[in-house]
Amino acid sequence: MIQFENLVKRFRRNQVLRGVDLTIERGDRVALVGSNGAGKTTLIRCLLGEYTCEGRVSVDGMDPRQQRRAVLAKVGFVPQLPPPLKMPVRQLVRFAASLCAADPLRMEAVAKRLGLDVERFRSQPFVKLSGGQKQKLLIAIALGRDSELLVLDEPAANLDPEARHIFFQLLAEKRETAAMLISSHRLDEVAALVNRVVEMDQGSVVLDDRVADLVDLSSRLRCRIRLNQREGAFANAIGDWSFRGSEDGLLWEGEVAGPDRLRFLGLLTRYAALLAAIELHEAEKPNRSGSPADG
Repeated sequence: MIQFENLVKRFRRNQVLRGVDLTIERGDRVALVGSNGAGKTTLIRCLLGEYTCEGRVSVDGMDPRQQRRAVLAKVGFVPQLPPPLKMPVRQLVRFAASLCAADPLRMEAVAKRLGLDVERFRSQPFVKLSGGQKQKLLIAIALGRDSELLVLDEPAANLDPEARHIFFQLLAEKRETAAMLISSHRLDEVAALVNRVVEMDQGSVVLDDRVADLVDLSSRLRCRIRLNQREGAFANAIGDWSFRGSEDGLLWEGEVAGPDRLRFLGLLTRYAALLAAIELHEAEKPNRSGSPADG
């Protein structure tokens, strides 16, 4: 579906991409990882036709520069930095939907699932929203339409834990119909979302590896943590994950989205000396009636 062939991009004398060769097929969910400055965002912008470059980029055989409208019609894109748009929220949704012949109500429904009521903010300029609200709206615009390719640049960076879980559910619904390219500077942010890892360093691909695809993107993990002493810093950190604490501050309970398990365990390692016990197991999924599934 996507082909990068000997891709080179220079900004004056600075060579940012150094002969990148990469193929991404339908069904691939690719983590594009690397430190800041590795070339990830530049590669994405070449894919979207924003930059001229040496070499060749194609999406289903089409050149993103020469056939940009046709290429972008296939792409749902969430940028790393929200654009400084002054357009009111409702108008922005309708404008975005018109560009890809999508239903704006479908985008609004996705935003509502993520916790953003478009009707409530309909007249508010996009630029005036909080970081998390902007991210939710951009995700809703990208995922609330039929896309063959999802390009997501640090997509969950500003989302609260519940919104992250809904975001992972939305990706699960797309996994059979769209290829995904998910950029992040931290592998633990995206490891459980993907079946392939591509690492970049100084403008080159230094690793391209298939990984086990074992995590249910829509799963939740129930967690119970006991501390050996009360600690305010831990309470603040775990509170950001919507965990509930006992009165003495020694017992904490909550749920973690399945794909966030590595990120969550990374948090716990910062407080390893405080941990007396951890219980972590997959929560039962509700059936369509809303009650736990049998068996």
